[in-house]
Amino acid sequence: MLTGLTEFVAELRAVGLPVSMVEAIDAVTALRHVDLGDREAVRSAMAATLVKSSRHADAFDIAFDVYFGVNSAVMTDAGRPEPPSGTSSGVAGNGGGGGDEDAAALADAVIDALRRDDFEALRWSVRLAVDRLAGIEPGRPVGGRYYHYRVMRRLDGDRIGAVLLAAALADRGADDEITARIARNEVDQAMVSLDAEVRREIIRRLVDDRGAAAVARTLRTPLVEDIELMHATGAELLRIEQVVAPLARKLATRLAQRRRRGKRGRLDVRGTIRRSLSHGGALLYPRFRAPHRSKPELVLLCDVSGSMATFARFTMQLTYAVGNQFSRVRTFAFIDGLDEVTAFFGPDTDFVDAMHRLSTEAKLVWQDGHSDYGNSLAMLAERYPGAITERSTVIVTGDARNNYRDPRAELFTDAVRPARAVYWINPEARRYWDTGDSDMRSYAARCDGVFEVRTLRQLEQFVEDVALPTGPRSTARLVSSPAV
Repeated sequence: MLTGLTEFVAELRAVGLPVSMVEAIDAVTALRHVDLGDREAVRSAMAATLVKSSRHADAFDIAFDVYFGVNSAVMTDAGRPEPPSGTSSGVAGNGGGGGDEDAAALADAVIDALRRDDFEALRWSVRLAVDRLAGIEPGRPVGGRYYHYRVMRRLDGDRIGAVLLAAALADRGADDEITARIARNEVDQAMVSLDAEVRREIIRRLVDDRGAAAVARTLRTPLVEDIELMHATGAELLRIEQVVAPLARKLATRLAQRRRRGKRGRLDVRGTIRRSLSHGGALLYPRFRAPHRSKPELVLLCDVSGSMATFARFTMQLTYAVGNQFSRVRTFAFIDGLDEVTAFFGPDTDFVDAMHRLSTEAKLVWQDGHSDYGNSLAMLAERYPGAITERSTVIVTGDARNNYRDPRAELFTDAVRPARAVYWINPEARRYWDTGDSDMRSYAARCDGVFEVRTLRQLEQFVEDVALPTGPRSTARLVSSPAV
C-alpha cells in the first residue's frame, strides 16, 4: 500500500498537482481512519488531503483509478464475477462476438441497472460491454480514450440517455418544467456514473496488461492552467473560461495586498540616528522615508488575428481584472489595421459582449485581413501619437508573424521610446521564433523583456510580475523568467 501511495503521489506531481511531502504524510494518516476495503472512502480521504482545487479533481480521479483500481485478482471466477440478480439473462449467457444485437442487449442491461440504481448490476454489464465491444488486445499500445469512445459509441449513449429521460418523466407522471428539470438532472448523473464506470473498467484491464506506470503516462492530461491557449479545443476553452474569472479575482486581491504591504519607503538613516539619541544611541526604532509610489499607466497592443484572438482574449481579461493597480489602461487591437478598443472594456462590462463588440465594431482590417505589424504600427503613430508616455508600461501580445511584410521595426522603436517599460509576450514556442515569417528579433531589441507565454499559468505569473514593476525583485524575476 505504501509503495502504491508513493507512486501515486509521484504521478500527481508529474501531472502538475502541487503535492508536498507533508500532504503525502497527511494522506497516510487519513488512511488510518477509513476502511481500506472501501475504495470510495479511500478516494475521499486522499482527495481531502492531496487536492487543493476543484479543477484538479479529474486528474486526481484518473490517477486514483490507475493506481487503486479493482485488480482482477480479487474478482471471482477468474476475473469475471457472477452476474448479480436482475441482470438480463440474454446478456449474461452471450459468449461474445460484439455484434449489433449484442450491443443492443448490453445497452438494455445498462438501462435496466441505471433505472433500478443497481450499481452491482451496472458494473457487471459494463464489464461485459468492455469485454465484447472495446476490442482490447493484450500487448497492444495503450489506448484508453479510444477504447472508451468505442464502447460508448457501440452502446449508443444518446439512446441510453433518451430512454432514461422518457422513463423518468413517465414515472413522475407530471409535465411541468420543474419536474422535467429534476428528471434531466437525474439522467445526467446516471450518464456520468455510466461514463465513469466504463472508464474505470478499461483502466483496470489496461493496468492488468501493461502496468500502472505505462497506463498513467498515456492517460495523463494537462491541468486546465497548463493547456496551451493557442491550440486548445472547444471543450478545453470552456474549461479555461470557467477558471479565468475566479483566477482574475484572486490575482487582483493578491496584487492589492502586495501594494498595501509595500507602503514603507527606504530607511531614513539620519532620522533613525536622531531618534535613537533619546535611547542612549540604541537603534530601537528605525524610521523610513515616505515612499513616492505612483500607479503606472498600462498600454496593451493586442494582435487579434486568427488563433491569436483566443490568446488576446484571455490576456485582456486577466489584465483588466487588475486594472485598479494602474492609473489608466488603454487597449489597442490590430490585425492589418489598428483601432483603440478601450471603450469596449469599461467598468461592469460583460467581457463576452465586449469581445463581440471588438470583433464587429472595431476597424481592424485595412486591406486583406492578414497580420501586418508594420502597417498597424504606422496607424498607431499616425492616429495616436501621444498614447505612450513616460508613465506607460507597454505590453504587446502577438506571435510577430508578419506574412513576409515589412516589419517597420523603427516605428515600434519610436512609438515605445518614452515608455517606462516594454514587455512582449509570445504564445508561440520559443524554438519557432524567427522562423518563416516571424519578425520577433526585429521587435525584441527594444523590449525590456520578451517572454514565451503559452498557458494560463504562465499568463497569471506574467501579469502578477508586471502589474507592480517598481521593485528590483519583480524586475529580476521578469528578466530571468524561463521559457516553458
